[in-house]
Formats: sequence, structure tokens, C-alpha cells
Amino acid sequence: MSCGTVWSRYCRRSRSADPADQTAARALAGLDLAPADLVTLYDSIGDIVWADVGNGYFVDPVPDVLLRLKEYGAAGDGTGEEARGLFIGSNGGGLCYLTGPSGVVYRTRTASMDDPELDRVADDLRQFLELLEQSLTRFVANGEPGYL
Repeated sequence: MSCGTVWSRYCRRSRSADPADQTAARALAGLDLAPADLVTLYDSIGDIVWADVGNGYFVDPVPDVLLRLKEYGAAGDGTGEEARGLFIGSNGGGLCYLTGPSGVVYRTRTASMDDPELDRVADDLRQFLELLEQSLTRFVANGEPGYL
């Protein structure tokens, strides 16, 4: 998928991927820790920063995701002892978003990334991005950013 298709609505509130981001996305693809749609997103979009929506919503740039992986390792993605995932962003209030090979997106219950307790927020990246968009729409309409 290119930025001109499924991800087009998110491009207007994000930074386009540069060559370094695209190289990092290819490196991420080789790790088998990320769903294919996350790699596709990172090949087109460098990051999403909505700092003005509530506490903010952030999908981190893939080089930051890889650096965090190198420094802290993969985290449990909530699907079992063997499954591992990546922290991909935050809600600006200290809670982080995590996804793994299954594609499900989770949010931590606390600001800690050490043995996080997780709540499922979306079945896949597409649904997560749609929820982000709904939060933006709600915030513009009435100042409420939603629950993400």
C-alpha cells in the first residue's frame, strides 16, 4: 500500500518517510517482530505526531522503534509467552502502544515498559489508525480526544 491509497488520510498529519526511514523499515521487516502492514506504513510515513490532540498521539519513527528494541529488547505482546512485540508509540500521557507479528495493537496500563500489563485496543494496525482518526475528529468537534 502506498501513501496514496489506504494511508492517505494519515499522511496529512504526519511526516513522509525519508530514505533512512525506508531503510529502517526494511530492517524491521527482517526481524519478524512486526506485522507486514506496519512495515508498509513505515515505508511511506516516517511518523505521526498529533501533539495537540488531548495529551497527544504519537506513532514513533521506525529508527526510534528499532533503537528501543536494541536497548530494551522485545516486549510480550499479550498473545503468550513466546510472542514478542515492539513499542510503536504513545498517547502522550505515558501509556505506550505495542504490536507484534499478530498485528493486534495493545496499550500499556501504566507508563512502564518493563513487564507491561496490556489492554487490547485494536485488532490490527488499520483499525488502530481508524481509532486515531476518530479521536482526531472527536477532538476537533468537541475537544474530547477519546480513550486511546
